[in-house]
Amino acid sequence: MKKVTISEEETIAFAEGLAKELDAGYLVLLSGELGAGKTRFAKGIAKGLEVKEAVTSPTFTIVNEYEGRIPVYHIDLYRLESFPLEDISLEEMLEEGVVMVEWWEKDKDLFLSIKPRVEVYLKVLSESKREIEVKWCR
Repeated sequence: MKKVTISEEETIAFAEGLAKELDAGYLVLLSGELGAGKTRFAKGIAKGLEVKEAVTSPTFTIVNEYEGRIPVYHIDLYRLESFPLEDISLEEMLEEGVVMVEWWEKDKDLFLSIKPRVEVYLKVLSESKREIEVKWCR
């Protein structure tokens, strides 16, 4: 499925709608260049999962946890060379809730082996316009 959004608000609303189909165990992989809207999309997913607090990029903390309809875990691997499996219990997070990962390409083999997952590819078309491709892998 592909969608073109023309504002940050529209990107968030699109992600919010997709979140209604998510449940515990889903991995959401967010892909795109710096500034493509990965964190905005994550905000929409969290909003759709009824997270009330502000969602921020976990670039320096690596993982942010939010309470919603189910727990939401937001991981950002931008500053890491590899995914620290020994420091983060990905399996436990997936058992409890939804896990969103930015810059997941740093460990493609790990993340692409997990199902169910949603792969989200964001492409910058202009300052405010984004092309979003969503692939469901169940």
